[in-house]
Amino acid sequence: MAVLQRFRDKAGLAISIIIGLALLSFIIDPSTLETAMNSMSSKYDVGQISGKNISFTDFQEEVDRYTTINEMLSGSSVQNEESQKQIRNAAWQNLLDKYMFIKSAKAAGITVGDQELKNLLVGDTPSPIVSRNPVFVNEAGVFDPAKVVEFERSIGSDDTGRMKLYWDYLQNSIYTQQFYQKYASLCANSYVDNAIMAKNAIASNNTTANVEYVHTAYPFVQDSTVTVSDAEIKAFYKENKKMFKQPANRDVEYVMFEVVPSSKDLNENEIAFQKAYEEFGEAQNIKAFLLKNSDQTYSDLWYKKGELSSVSAATEEFVAANTSGVSEIEKNGATLRAVRVMESAMKSDSAYVKHILLSSADEALADSLLNVIQKGGDFSALAAEYSADQNSADQGQLGNIGWLTQVYMIPGFEGVIDATVGKPEIINTIYGKHIVVVTKKTAPVLKKKVAILEKTAVAGKETLNSYYSQANNFAVLAGKDIEGFHKAADSLKTYVHTLNRITEGTSTYGAVENAKELTRWAFDAKKGEVSTVKTINQNYFFVITLKEIRKEGYTSLNEVAPIIKEKLLSDKTADRELEKITEKTKGMTSIEEIAKALNTDVVKAEALTFSYFGGQEDPAILGAALAAPEGKVVGPVKGVSGICFVKVNSRQEGSFYTEEDAKTLAAQKAQYLGQQIIPIMMEEYDVKDNRERFY
Repeated sequence: MAVLQRFRDKAGLAISIIIGLALLSFIIDPSTLETAMNSMSSKYDVGQISGKNISFTDFQEEVDRYTTINEMLSGSSVQNEESQKQIRNAAWQNLLDKYMFIKSAKAAGITVGDQELKNLLVGDTPSPIVSRNPVFVNEAGVFDPAKVVEFERSIGSDDTGRMKLYWDYLQNSIYTQQFYQKYASLCANSYVDNAIMAKNAIASNNTTANVEYVHTAYPFVQDSTVTVSDAEIKAFYKENKKMFKQPANRDVEYVMFEVVPSSKDLNENEIAFQKAYEEFGEAQNIKAFLLKNSDQTYSDLWYKKGELSSVSAATEEFVAANTSGVSEIEKNGATLRAVRVMESAMKSDSAYVKHILLSSADEALADSLLNVIQKGGDFSALAAEYSADQNSADQGQLGNIGWLTQVYMIPGFEGVIDATVGKPEIINTIYGKHIVVVTKKTAPVLKKKVAILEKTAVAGKETLNSYYSQANNFAVLAGKDIEGFHKAADSLKTYVHTLNRITEGTSTYGAVENAKELTRWAFDAKKGEVSTVKTINQNYFFVITLKEIRKEGYTSLNEVAPIIKEKLLSDKTADRELEKITEKTKGMTSIEEIAKALNTDVVKAEALTFSYFGGQEDPAILGAALAAPEGKVVGPVKGVSGICFVKVNSRQEGSFYTEEDAKTLAAQKAQYLGQQIIPIMMEEYDVKDNRERFY
């Protein structure tokens, strides 16, 4: 009832706000009201692109659309977490393209006309999006524009609407890709290394220098006479504020109660395992037996020596030494395990396979083609003419899938490992009818098929309640503020974990993964607030408190002042060291004399070049080696790690860096520039991506 009342109170407040805004709309400017509404709803927006708020509802509609498209392309409605993430990324990218990229491309004068789009669909220069699409190839496996036209005409007769959805997706993809190609071309052609720049690059990279140098590292102990004022710190912060840009983040503290099986749980697990173990060696239907009694299901894989060591050393040792039988019980913490050797045989690790996949229209030809191949017909030529799979062409031969193993295996092809080399056969899979030939196999080795009986003790209801009680007791003692949280930790001798600067994407707390619920709480809570008990993965109970809130923007001067101070102290120390060494080596012209004065050695380095990135040399040494006159000591030079003196003994000119190399480097720079298009646009348009708040 108390929870219901709190809901009513909040609902009443929300209704009051809405009524208040409705009354205000009569007396204030509509644009002001819109701003207020946007501010209230921004918390529930997935993001913002070019000033447009992307609501969760709008984004989810986009995700649903891409999910349907993915189902059509993959033929499966099952998505794991990774594929769902890819779908969400595709949906977000489409919104970026729609509201930001294409808008910017058009502003740059780029257009994609209707006739151009038509040509990319069915013209002389079709987009790879359609030309490489299996939907639009003819019986010979060649792209056929008539198939595109036929698909478009069929849309009206599709009551499901899926064909139109896919057609719109294709057109939009081609349209957007064309904008990308034109924009990238514009950027690439805008980047030019002129003749002087190219000439200097070639000369610099073809010059090597043999040098001697002296290097003294900056002192590790801070000079007490070197100081940094608050004004200097403030000035640095003001001049370099972009360095301190930050996303919204939080500092939290938490206590964690890990659920561990009790001695009672362990004992019950041992009794249940012992009972199953007594039946393990005689079980006839081993798959059903393991489903009922084991954490491990039965696998049809064959294992050779060494491959079961990842399970345990005892398992590997028993299987290697036996061709049948059941091992003794192995105990590892809360886990009990036994292994049974089911079969032994000489098996190849892999088979080299080629195939012809027949479309539904050509399946009747399977026996005829099999007969042709048995009589020595050209498999590659037949694959080129009849196979619906025109992508498998290992070693340049159409039809060649390549090496298949029991792990890397096309579903339905499992029998190829035992197939006779050179004997073609017909195989039916979910993809259709295949004519398959194994051309070679690896040498057979002894392999064994095993069943693993394994049970790990889990906490029972009584144990779970015990740990929850501990966590709840802590939460009650902590009360509602961070001071109470610390008092509870002291009183109960509970270790407090600290996690700073978590973002809305943080999902790992220490070794605990999938803990996004804690992050969501932290971003909704007030500073100093303490949570109720949070259950994560059914194995952990958390109580968390919010220590600090930082909004998106810039880290405060107070927080970064120690970092700035350390940098400025290092810079001043380097300047002071430069002054000392300059005075100490005044008038010296010999590299040996300087080394002696600084109580160090002369180091020799040969063949330094402009593109040299190896070794231990300070970059200042490389810079001096390129600019210094031969035979003269240059220095002291302030480097990254210390003060340097450099003497160039000789230089050699080569021709290993050519004009073609310079052009290649310029092209790489242009390509890099193209890769920065979207990130730069996102910064320019102040794109906000809040997806991690919801997923």
